[in-house]
Amino acid sequence: MTNDVGATLEELKRKRKFPNAFYNPITLFGLGLSLLSLALISFLLVLDYFSATSKPYVGVIAFILLPLVFIAGGLTSFWGAWRYHRHLAKKGIVVYHLPRVDLNDPRHLRATLFSLAAVLAVGGTAAFTSYQAYEYTESDEFCGTTCHSVMNPEFTAYQFSPHARVGCVECHIGSGADYFVKSKLSGSYQVYAVAFNKYPRPIPTPIQNLRPAQETCEQCHWPKNFFSEKLHKNSYFLSDEKNTRWDLDLLMKIGGGNIEVGPTSGIHWHMNIANVVTYGTVDSSRQTIAWVKSRDSAGVERIYRNTDQPLSAEDSSKVMVRKMDCLDCHNRPSHAYHPPAMSVNTAMTYGWIDPSLPYVKSVAVDALDRGYTTNTVAMDSIRVLLSDYYEEKYPDIARRDRGKIERTIQEVQKIYSRNYFPEMKVEWRKFPDNIGHLFYPGCFRCHDGKHVDAEGKSLSRECNVCHTILAQQFQDDKLRLSLGGVEYRHPVDIGDAWKEMNCNDCHNSR
Repeated sequence: MTNDVGATLEELKRKRKFPNAFYNPITLFGLGLSLLSLALISFLLVLDYFSATSKPYVGVIAFILLPLVFIAGGLTSFWGAWRYHRHLAKKGIVVYHLPRVDLNDPRHLRATLFSLAAVLAVGGTAAFTSYQAYEYTESDEFCGTTCHSVMNPEFTAYQFSPHARVGCVECHIGSGADYFVKSKLSGSYQVYAVAFNKYPRPIPTPIQNLRPAQETCEQCHWPKNFFSEKLHKNSYFLSDEKNTRWDLDLLMKIGGGNIEVGPTSGIHWHMNIANVVTYGTVDSSRQTIAWVKSRDSAGVERIYRNTDQPLSAEDSSKVMVRKMDCLDCHNRPSHAYHPPAMSVNTAMTYGWIDPSLPYVKSVAVDALDRGYTTNTVAMDSIRVLLSDYYEEKYPDIARRDRGKIERTIQEVQKIYSRNYFPEMKVEWRKFPDNIGHLFYPGCFRCHDGKHVDAEGKSLSRECNVCHTILAQQFQDDKLRLSLGGVEYRHPVDIGDAWKEMNCNDCHNSR
């Protein structure tokens, strides 16, 4: 009986198409794992190709996770074969320390061809998926939606920005291998932070890690060719019952320091064309400027020091020095969270919120800035606040203009959903925008009249340094117009206080 069993096993071994070392549980498990992952990759690729909408996690699974499983399965198969070969050798069944390849033996030939095919399959799959993974991790979809709850605020703001058609990597990485490697190393920590809930709320702006603007922004924008002036029309509404409108037309001086294309004075004088501007700051957000140094084409330097907040000996050692570029003013070019007053002004200007509704400016801004705990609570509360206000204060209007009120509610909810993200503690005050000076310090970080050089000359805060006020008109009032510029008139009578204090000292509360 024993001899019959032994004969049967020997006959079974002779019928096997591959060497005995391939027939073990570990090798078969690894092979099954590779085949399963390959089938899933193929299925997901087909599913993604025919899907009407792109699924962010399909790319992560199909191009990153499953290829790793595929390669791990292949390596497991060969490790199992090698391990079983050694096991057989110890029993004296195989006398060779390493597998012997005899291509005249049909089983050896099949095993060799199978091994080569497996290596090519693994290598080809690894190469294809690696390239696809590279492309996918460079996509806006990957940057903005893979970690949805974390990056939702930034991705939402980006989608409604002037740079919505510019890829994330064009600004955050740019060309070249060095910043690509840095971004992936940084991304590795971010994956850990998300996985173990170690990320801050809100996510801080990566100021220190951004490339110089000359290597990113100036691939499309060329400050050397910015010249002349640009008309900028602004419309505002007061928080009174009539929502009094007032219009302000500014002639923005956007010139630079290139004598060949226009005047050498203007906003883009700062862009290191004929002049080089550096500054020192003591805070990571670059909102407090300790000193500013300018050097002209002749090499003459001027240093303007902050006399309002002089540096202590301890702070002097902590000063961070930076050469000024685009991002010092355009610091939120694609991820701006707009103040509620600004957003409501825009909506009223275009008629999305009807200015005929009494106090609508005031009520809408108040409804936006209540500090809700979740987005769902915000949407419900905005509806209740606006509806109840008009039903209680103006019941006739609530009945007659229900459609206007409903459109206002929807518009205010839309504004909230694009600018407030309570789950991530994101709102407009947390992210100062340095363009302008109405809601944030902006230009007045340096041009506050308090940065003074050794000769007593200060960086002026005079309105006409950067723009000329061509016209100003209040509702039901006459138009004030002059090509030479008109003196600014504050919409609320506060005397000359507006000449001494910064706009954001009051407006940052709204």
